[in-house]
Amino acid sequence: MHPSYPLNALSFTGIRNRKSTPTFFTRLISGTAAKTLLAATTGLMMGVQAQAGDLAEFEESVSHHTVATSGAKIHYAQKGSGETVLFIHGFPDHWLTWWQQMEGLSSDHRVAAMDMRGFNLSDQPTAPEAYEITKLIADVDAVIQDLGGGPVTLVGHDWGGFVAWNVAMQRPDLVTRLAIVNIPHPWALAQALSSDPAQAEASQYVDFFRSPAAVKAITREQVSAWVTDPDFAIRHDQAMERSNLDAMLNYYRVLYPQRPYSPYETPALKITAPTLVAFGTQDPYLLVSGLNSTWDYVDAPVTLSVWPDAGHFAQHDQPERLTRVLRDWIAAN
Repeated sequence: MHPSYPLNALSFTGIRNRKSTPTFFTRLISGTAAKTLLAATTGLMMGVQAQAGDLAEFEESVSHHTVATSGAKIHYAQKGSGETVLFIHGFPDHWLTWWQQMEGLSSDHRVAAMDMRGFNLSDQPTAPEAYEITKLIADVDAVIQDLGGGPVTLVGHDWGGFVAWNVAMQRPDLVTRLAIVNIPHPWALAQALSSDPAQAEASQYVDFFRSPAAVKAITREQVSAWVTDPDFAIRHDQAMERSNLDAMLNYYRVLYPQRPYSPYETPALKITAPTLVAFGTQDPYLLVSGLNSTWDYVDAPVTLSVWPDAGHFAQHDQPERLTRVLRDWIAAN
């Protein structure tokens, strides 16, 4: 997903009931776009619930840090020691989305997860230029340097994956391995949008997210609708309360390919780090067709792990599997 626009801070206070989410999207968006979002909010609620005590213990075990970069302060949490694995979340989410993978790898790795700018405990600038890809790459660089320097194993989901792809392309010195969850390579996504009508149709919600109506229409209920675990839901609601919806939507305004869709004319810089893509095929936003030709963008071993029993938030739908896949892949590369 490719893109920044200014938005005022929006309070999500007082909204708790997730069950009316499909009504919201159906009311605001008609036709296939409504069907896409309806499927996203009802068909993807398949996450595995963790034990509340495990999550609380994990929260107690991490240390929190803030680093200044590119006009913003970026928050991250970390634990463990050893080779560094840095996780980057997507929309609408925050650093704690990775807690099960962090816990699973922390026995022999230093694990860290950052809040992207616009989200949770990181700064939330609203100017469009604050979300240019160079600034997002600088955020990742600043966290890596604060952790002691790279290269690191970089893991990203959704917009975090988009940023991770770009870090690996533009700053190969920072990345020893690249792991992506449910987002195609940016050039492959642009190709899919221009050549696969199903992917173009699945992306109609982006038009709404870019519209002026989105900021006032979207509630905390919608941005939390995908969460199924009740204990994580409490944390997620709190994180979204601290976040700025205006800022979060900048990722779609600035970075997602613009209509009319067409392939990028500039060739992509080849990625030189071993690359893993874990992909839940029940994702209604980003289709598996976007994985076509992934290997053309990587001059290193490429591993595709495609899961028919997971959706867009694969790190929640199959948390133990993702942890196991990451551990085995890191050991093999």
